[in-house]
Formats: sequence, C-alpha cells, structure tokens
Amino acid sequence: MKRIITVLTVCSLCLTAAHAQNEEKKWWEDIKQNTTFGGYVVGKAAFNDQDLDSKNKSHSTFDIRMIRAYVNGKVWDFKYGLQMDMSGVAGGSTEKGPRVIDAWAEWCKFKFASIKFGEFKRAFTFENPMNPWDVGFGANSQAIDKLAGMNDRVGEHASSGRDLGIQLQGDLFDSKKDGHSFLHYQVGVYNGQGINHADQNNSKDIIGGLWVSPVRNLCIGAFGWAGDYTKTVNGKDITVDRNRMAFGLKYEDKWTVRAEYVTSQGHKISDYSVDENGQATVSGNDHADAWYAMVGVPVTSRCKIYGKWDVYRDDKTSNTQKSLYGLAMNYYFYKNLKIQALYNFVDDRSYAGDQHYNQAEIQLYWRF
Repeated sequence: MKRIITVLTVCSLCLTAAHAQNEEKKWWEDIKQNTTFGGYVVGKAAFNDQDLDSKNKSHSTFDIRMIRAYVNGKVWDFKYGLQMDMSGVAGGSTEKGPRVIDAWAEWCKFKFASIKFGEFKRAFTFENPMNPWDVGFGANSQAIDKLAGMNDRVGEHASSGRDLGIQLQGDLFDSKKDGHSFLHYQVGVYNGQGINHADQNNSKDIIGGLWVSPVRNLCIGAFGWAGDYTKTVNGKDITVDRNRMAFGLKYEDKWTVRAEYVTSQGHKISDYSVDENGQATVSGNDHADAWYAMVGVPVTSRCKIYGKWDVYRDDKTSNTQKSLYGLAMNYYFYKNLKIQALYNFVDDRSYAGDQHYNQAEIQLYWRF
C-alpha cells in the first residue's frame, strides 16, 4: 500500500511539474508570438536660398533626421512599447542625443476604457501622435513643433511630443455598418517636464481630447491642455503656464485632409531674467497660436502629393508670423521604402534678416 501511495505521489508531482512547465512554455510562446521588433531611418539633403548669417550658415546640408529602433508587443490584456532614438550627439545641450523616447504599458481589456502609463505621446492634437512615416511632410507642422512639445516654445528640452504620465482613453458607440467608433475620448495626467525628466514642481499637466467620427476615417475634435513648466534660471526656479486649446479635423484614406488650430497662453522661460539678487522680471507676450491645412492627393498607387499652408505666430500678431507654403511628393518603392521631395516658400516676418526664401529637401525613409 505504501508503495502504491508513493508511486501515486511521484506521478502527481511529475504531472504538476509538467503542467507548470507547459504553462511557462505557453506564456513564453505567447510573448514571442506577440512581440515585434523594428525601426526606421530617415536621411535628408536640404537646400535653401536664404541669405547667409549667424542663423543660416550654409545653403545646403546633409543630415540624418532620425534613427529609431523599437519593440512592441502584447501579453494577455497588456500592450507594451519601447522605442529608442539614436540620432543626434550624446550629451548635447539640446538633449537630442541617443535616448529613450517611448517606454509604456497599456491595459487594454476593454475597448471603451484602456489605461496607459509610462513615457509616451501627449494626447494633444491629431498630428502629434502620428508616426513620422505617415505625416506626409518632411517635418511636423509648426503648431505641433512649437505648441505640442516637440521643440516647445516655453523652453522645454526636445521631447518629441512626449511626457511621463498616465492616460485613460476609449472608443464608444460602434457603427453597425462598418464597425468604426462614433466617439473617442482621452485624458491624461503628466509631469509637464518632457521625456526622461522627473517633475520639478508640485503640479501636474492635464491633457485631454474628444472627437466624433460621423463616417469612417473622418474625425472632428477638440483638445485641451492645462499645466505649467519649470526650469532653473541663474539658480532660481522659474515656472511658466502652459494652457492650450486645439481644434481640428482629419480624413485619412487614399485622400488626406487635415487641418488644426492651436492657441496657447503662457510665457516662455526666455521671457524671464533673474538678477544677482535672485529677483525675476518678465517681459514679452504670453500668447501664441498656430494653424495648418493640408490636402494629400493620390496620383498613382505608389505616389501621393501633398499641399500645405502652415502658420505660427509667436505672440499672436502678424509681426511674429512665420508662414510656409509647401508641396511634398511621396513615392513608395515598396511599403517599407519611400522617397520624399519637399518644397517650401517661407515668409518669416519674425526674423530680422532675410524673411522671404525657398527651401527644398529630399528625404529617404527606410523601415525595417
């Protein structure tokens, strides 16, 4: 009898161990099957005919716009992402050297409510969350660059439109005809200091968006941003407001139509000066706005041409207005390789030097 009990016990332990091993193997296989690795490289040649001065030191240049590598995946009800930007100079004062730009996880069990936390894109404007591959032009619009945290006007380090925080988002009211959602919402709480930086004050930025989609691929929405930014100037912490609203629409299909307006209230860090006694004084205007409108027309299955009007006003007056009138041709050799030819006529009233000039760029996009 003892022998029988011993044999049964050993068999039970073996079965338990085998089951645990199978579960562990299944878990590991699930990770491997739902994990993707990739990246992309964008190189460019740029030309201009602006008068040479301290700002424009050459009529032509070659550059690596970005080199990025990423891993995305899903385990059970969690998605995750990690992305590195490896372009720029390590340790540079502009903080554009190799760095982590995405590091997040998202609980996505329900379509109507998912929670994302970590370092990721701010939930502000339609264009900011877009992949550079899909924007259509060689760079983001000025509204996104200056007022969505790419190279923000307040003086924040280059953050690629990202910050550290937590975000709730969801899709509601699905169409019975084609399955698209009629309503999307998103709201997030962020440090307000950009990527890879801890909070520097006792408040958080609140950013949210709400849009309706009356038909598939068409979105009409509004966004809000209430927060501030802190930076040390001559030993004194300076905090500036960052209160913004954006309104826009987008239609993304074979044809593309996208337009947005962004308005901002809050001084720049550079508006402040701190004397030897630690007293801060402020000057300048604390309002800015920007807008753009663009249309993308498919010429062939491989070629799409975009036209764009892009305006930024640093203090909401015509004296600080910078306007770009652009055309861009995107030609796809195949889905992971495209070339882009870009032209802009620039009217920059904010600049003391040559205000009217032409820009041209050729960019090569390779995705792997």
